[in-house]
Amino acid sequence: MNEAFSYEERDGVLAGPVRSPRNSAKHLGAGSIHDDATAQKLGFRGGTVAGSLHMEQFPPLLVAAFGEDWLRTGGLSLYFKYATTDNEPVQAFVRAPEAGDRRTDVWMDDARDHRVADGSANLGGPDPDSTLRQRMAAMPAPEDLRILADVEAGTTGERLPTRISGEALANRLAVITEPLPAYTDASIYGERIATPALQVQVMRPGERSMLPRNGDYGVGLFGAIELQLHQGPVFVEHDYECQSTVLAVGETPKTEYLYYEAALYEPGSASKILSMIMMLRFMKASSRLWR
Repeated sequence: MNEAFSYEERDGVLAGPVRSPRNSAKHLGAGSIHDDATAQKLGFRGGTVAGSLHMEQFPPLLVAAFGEDWLRTGGLSLYFKYATTDNEPVQAFVRAPEAGDRRTDVWMDDARDHRVADGSANLGGPDPDSTLRQRMAAMPAPEDLRILADVEAGTTGERLPTRISGEALANRLAVITEPLPAYTDASIYGERIATPALQVQVMRPGERSMLPRNGDYGVGLFGAIELQLHQGPVFVEHDYECQSTVLAVGETPKTEYLYYEAALYEPGSASKILSMIMMLRFMKASSRLWR
């Protein structure tokens, strides 16, 4: 863990401390975007740090901006623009909201002034104008899909059981850039709460039932993530159910991508606890369908 959290306010912007996230998925090895050799073959500088780990630098700043309620009904919507590698320093920024505002801009830069991510954050439930919803609304229609040719917007997977284990929390806390007391102290909310990376993890089981596997998706990576708490927090070692729906499918010269939305529920309940919009990118150069 890092030293105690502190931030500065400069010209209406809250600037968090510089942190150096670890590429904690490097162990996944060849075929993963987190593997140095695989990533370098695809034009990256090395194995990439997952965008979900970058999200973990924002909660203390957003609690400073919006108050503790952000941990119950807050949202964070990030589009990832520049991939970082193991232990590279990055800094999170939040524009200080005016009194009564429930939405603000957020971003992350590295030490060489690359914009690692930009986006929005909000309080009080879903933001229809979040960064990712605006991007989806402006998406052009795809012209040539091969990797995701069988994926259709509106496809909904089955509702599946999901859970964050205590071991998963311990693994995150060993390398987390910005710990909060509630990640370890169950007395604050009655149970230990999940970090953003673990919130992403608990929402991903629905991917396989939603995405037909054609045998060659190639190398994938997170392109963008939005986490929105409805009735949070999300707890560790707590049984949930999740369900996912494809929102949109698109392409760029180098990738095919999809957006999907996942929802987290108490077992048997219809009330959302957390929702996630995930953009998954698949590198064309890594798939035989593009050779």
